[in-house]
Amino acid sequence: MLTFCTQITLPDLAETEALAAQFAAALDRGDTLLLSGDIGAGKTTFARAFIRNRLRRMEDVPSPTFTLVQTYDDGETEIWHCDLYRLTSADEVLELGLTDAFEDAICLIEWPDRLGQETPGDALTCHFTAETDHHTVTLTGPARWQQKLGWLND
Repeated sequence: MLTFCTQITLPDLAETEALAAQFAAALDRGDTLLLSGDIGAGKTTFARAFIRNRLRRMEDVPSPTFTLVQTYDDGETEIWHCDLYRLTSADEVLELGLTDAFEDAICLIEWPDRLGQETPGDALTCHFTAETDHHTVTLTGPARWQQKLGWLND
């Protein structure tokens, strides 16, 4: 049951990166963000900024479009950045080891519709939309995200 929902306007790249930095400070092992939206809507930009903030350094963060998964270790937990666009079935999710990562790592999943029944029930969906002069992200998920992201109400 989804009980948390909010929409954020992202007027420029800097705002997308700032939002990602706030998320990077708030998430813990076992948290999953499902990053959906059209190509060019800001999913990978958000993921890159998130990872760089968790690592506390400028890091080359390639899109995992062809490798499917890139992992990073921030000293506290692993971060899995996944692009599932090329998956043809949800069975391939098991082969990647994602179900274990959902429990043991922070997961950023692009094209989460490919997860099928393997989609974690406690994940936060971040749906990015590209508008003419800005982007938006709509956040939806279980009630626990309201408390975890309490800074959104400030």
